[in-house]
Amino acid sequence: MAQLKLHILKPSVNNMAARVFVRAAKLDFSEDDVYGKTRSKEFLAMNPAHMTPMIQSKDLPKGVIWESCAIMQYLCNKHQIAKFYPKAAVKRAMIDSAMFYLIGTLYPLVARATYPALGFPQYAGEVGASNLDAAHKAEAQKAASEAIAEPLEVFHKFYMDGKPFIGGAKPSIADIRLAATLEFLAVVDYQLPAWAKTYMGAMEKSLGKAYAEPAADVRGYISYVKSQKK
Repeated sequence: MAQLKLHILKPSVNNMAARVFVRAAKLDFSEDDVYGKTRSKEFLAMNPAHMTPMIQSKDLPKGVIWESCAIMQYLCNKHQIAKFYPKAAVKRAMIDSAMFYLIGTLYPLVARATYPALGFPQYAGEVGASNLDAAHKAEAQKAASEAIAEPLEVFHKFYMDGKPFIGGAKPSIADIRLAATLEFLAVVDYQLPAWAKTYMGAMEKSLGKAYAEPAADVRGYISYVKSQKK
């Protein structure tokens, strides 16, 4: 029996990051697709936040943790996987900063731009989840899409700074999280800058099947969604 159990939703890029990581790190894991189960009594007993991805391990104080970045950090620390999360505090600081910037700044914009097209529920308090008319919601979605360019350029100029990846010559856990996030932009036909297209290709080439297999689930869902609008 695998030591690590990963609970996931296949169409999600948040989940994709964790799925790519456990494959790239060659960990012993099993995978459970919990579509339609995250509000069940059994799932909520483990995870009252009803969030995925979630890993289940006897080593954890509560038996589980969720949040893709926390999962990758924990597994790197536990298994001493320095190739994705260097031990040097200075290098880790940059990777941690990139991940926090992503989940705090870039991803909310990506969610506002793509969730309406993906058919995902939007967050309470935002325009997309309000009773405003379709025109206002479309305007908010457009504004979010236009705002993505700035944090993207921050990743390019500040975090990469002439290097192929945030991690330098090789991908880091921050790169896994960023590349997965950018996958969602295809649903709104977002025109990625040339460097980002090159970056996405380099990520898939570097990680091979570990990236391509989980990405196929996200891309398949996006293709399905777009086909329903034709």
